Amino acid sequence: MSEEAVPQQGGPAQPKGLLQQMEELMASLNADLSALDADLQSTGSTGLVSAEEGGATV
Repeated sequence: MSEEAVPQQGGPAQPKGLLQQMEELMASLNADLSALDADLQSTGSTGLVSAEEGGATV
C-alpha cells in the first residue's frame, strides 16, 4: 500500500503502533463500505442479475 493513503500530520513525526494503524485503516474501510452500502441501497437491485436470469451458476 502506498504512503499516499495515510494522511501526514505536521510537526515532529511520532511513529504509530501497528495496532493503531490497523484500527485507523479499519475505521476508514468501514466508513467507505458504509457509504457504498448507502449508494447501493439508494439505487435498489435493478442492476443485479440473478443466476436464474443468465448469471453465473453455482
